[in-house]
Amino acid sequence: MFDRLRVRLWKLAFRLFPAYRGTGGRVTHIEPDWSEVHVKVPRNLRTRNYVGTIFGGSMYGAVDPIYMLMLINCLGDDYVVWDKAAEIRFKKPGESDLYATFEVSDAEIAEIERALEDEESIDREYTVDLVDEEGVVHATVEKTLHVSTDDEKRA
Repeated sequence: MFDRLRVRLWKLAFRLFPAYRGTGGRVTHIEPDWSEVHVKVPRNLRTRNYVGTIFGGSMYGAVDPIYMLMLINCLGDDYVVWDKAAEIRFKKPGESDLYATFEVSDAEIAEIERALEDEESIDREYTVDLVDEEGVVHATVEKTLHVSTDDEKRA
């Protein structure tokens, strides 16, 4: 019950936070353990560009913080997670609503924790596609995240 409430509060926070709200994107689903998040980028007056397709900035902005927040929530307070780099490749104009599904497996979390036993910090790369209802890819975003241990919090 408490997990469902937390998820609803997070979704509300995404809707109200000005920087995310400005993207036009909408977080439609968050797994309670943050292993999966779904985002929708609707094609509407707020997200349309001059030629009537979804503005590339809306596409990128809607997916930008998601992997970072997923790792922060999955790893906990003993780790620091930062966005380090990003790249977006547009493949087709966004002429309809677009959707992105983000996944971080338990094995990925375990691998990060194991790697940080031997190193102070690591970089991880994640890829997400923005697809239409038929599954056609309209853009691919690659994110590089920096993850380190927070020794000050551990002490």
